[in-house]
Amino acid sequence: MHHELSFLFHPVNALLRMLLGVPPAGWQKAMGITGQEGIWLPDHVLMAMTVALLITVLAVLVRRSLSVERPSTLQQLFELVVGGIRGLCDDVVGHGHGGPFVPFIASLTLFIFTSNMFGLIFFLQPPTANTNTTFALAATAFVFYHVAGLRAQGFGYFKQFVGPVWWLFPLMIPLEIISHLARVLSLTLRLYGNIFAEHSASGIFLLVVPLFVPAMMGLGVLGATIQTFIFIMLTSVYISGAVAEEH
Repeated sequence: MHHELSFLFHPVNALLRMLLGVPPAGWQKAMGITGQEGIWLPDHVLMAMTVALLITVLAVLVRRSLSVERPSTLQQLFELVVGGIRGLCDDVVGHGHGGPFVPFIASLTLFIFTSNMFGLIFFLQPPTANTNTTFALAATAFVFYHVAGLRAQGFGYFKQFVGPVWWLFPLMIPLEIISHLARVLSLTLRLYGNIFAEHSASGIFLLVVPLFVPAMMGLGVLGATIQTFIFIMLTSVYISGAVAEEH
């Protein structure tokens, strides 16, 4: 359901003001919250921190109760998710080569899906409905796949920016740089636009026709799942291209 702020925004910022005093102007400018007196953390940062804390707690609970003979429901759910991600990485990156990237893709999956699902809880806000969050995710994926390419190919990785023949490099290098930067923009805006639109539209629709809450919740879960899958699929494709032997 659409609303402007989560239930944590005012209490957490009030607590921070009590502990740390009034936030300096430089801090507020860095956090992008100028003009909001007494605010230490914007809502999307609080929600992202909440998502990270929730996933960490669940992971610790699963870790403490790991069992081969009697796995818990939560353990089986995690195993299903991780198994699916491992299969995706092997299919996209290459059989036998996707394993090293499973932790990163799994982390993206859990964070993005949980963030998207926050939009279905009326007292929370989806951090992925903010461009700062989606840009951070896209930039992280951008850095990761380039590092993966360098580790796999060494400095030969940069040959892809030159083109098939050396004399084309004045044209190819700018085009390749723009192409890779466009991936960041694409990942950022696709995830943000879809989650923000779903969150806003469902909130407005539910105010008009509240009887359709179950149907809208179902569509929300479907949308959260699809957007998560698109993000990790594209990231896996970028990793596959970076570590491919052709480089």
